[in-house]
Amino acid sequence: MDTGTVVTPPYVAGPLQLAPFRGLRLDPSRVGDPATARLFARPFRSVAGRVRQWEAQGHLVHEARPCLYLHEYTVNGVTVRGLVGALDVSRRATDPDQRAVLPHEGIYPAQADNLADRMHQMDLNPAPILLVQDSPAQLRQLLHRQRQATPDSCFVDRAGCAHRLWHLDDPLVIETIAELLAPTTAVIADGHHRYAAYLRLQQRQPGPGFDHGLAMIVDDGDTPLFLGAIHRVLHGSSVDDVAVAARSVGIDTRPAHQAEALAALSPGVLIATDNERWLRVHVGARPDRVEIETLHDRLVPALAHGPTRISHHHSAAEALSHAHRDDTTAILLPAPRFDQVQRVVQADRLFPEKATSFQPKPPLGVLLRKVHDEGAEPPTLPPRRVKRSRQRS
Repeated sequence: MDTGTVVTPPYVAGPLQLAPFRGLRLDPSRVGDPATARLFARPFRSVAGRVRQWEAQGHLVHEARPCLYLHEYTVNGVTVRGLVGALDVSRRATDPDQRAVLPHEGIYPAQADNLADRMHQMDLNPAPILLVQDSPAQLRQLLHRQRQATPDSCFVDRAGCAHRLWHLDDPLVIETIAELLAPTTAVIADGHHRYAAYLRLQQRQPGPGFDHGLAMIVDDGDTPLFLGAIHRVLHGSSVDDVAVAARSVGIDTRPAHQAEALAALSPGVLIATDNERWLRVHVGARPDRVEIETLHDRLVPALAHGPTRISHHHSAAEALSHAHRDDTTAILLPAPRFDQVQRVVQADRLFPEKATSFQPKPPLGVLLRKVHDEGAEPPTLPPRRVKRSRQRS
């Protein structure tokens, strides 16, 4: 695919709204099964028929009535809870104060268009985009009370992930959630291109179906997602090139042995290595700036040789496995904090491509959304009873 240039996706305007919808749920025995992905494979125009077939066979359950969902999942000892609903994407922000959904990375327009075409053909949102915020204390308390009830569904999927699911359909609860969410903002943790696809579909065909897209909002103050670094390998650049470039822009570097270098990896310190030479790169720790910004904005442009390309790796071990020649250098990065991510996006900056790794993501198939659901009314929310001052999340 010709990805072209990275651009900033449009911003959805507030109020932030998650509307009830009639969820589609795969049989628990099929969640976490790699074969499940075939349901949503090419040809995409046939997916709607496969969904109907799976419903008829009992492999896919369509909920009887619209609701919001509280989904809790536990992977390798990490528990995440999120509120799942139909995100209103029908309004566009024209100035920063109107923004409700905050991307932290740019998108490739061609990839977003491709995803929009797939969802249009499938008439389905196959998985929620993942949003994260510091939710209001009142919302945290309300959802805590909701999960004191017995879950409507409780199971362990094929991959060993434990799930609990509550259906929230009490009108007063839905209204209160709407009031508490409305003045807040949320950062996109995963799904930037799907988010952009939602906006393209809404622009092409505004109306009850494409005015919304499936989303999960996770409260960082309740169950924070693990936020990891995505390391770099600079192909065509040596450790010496990195040292010279760093000095040219006033960044201090210090040679180190392997153990010393790895121990030094921390806020404000990057590591450059070809597995023979190890270099501590002291970019400085700042609350309003993330180390990967300094790498891409100052250090990489100053390199005299290369990089011919930059590859991305979710683990340090994987990055190190590619650094084994004089002209291939691994750059190990410290993990950013969520408050740093918030500061960057609120300052109207975007991270470089593949800068963060929010984990764990919800498995495919627990909740899906049929875009044009003949059995449900268009997603609506009760009118807000009380005006609240807008707060940043």
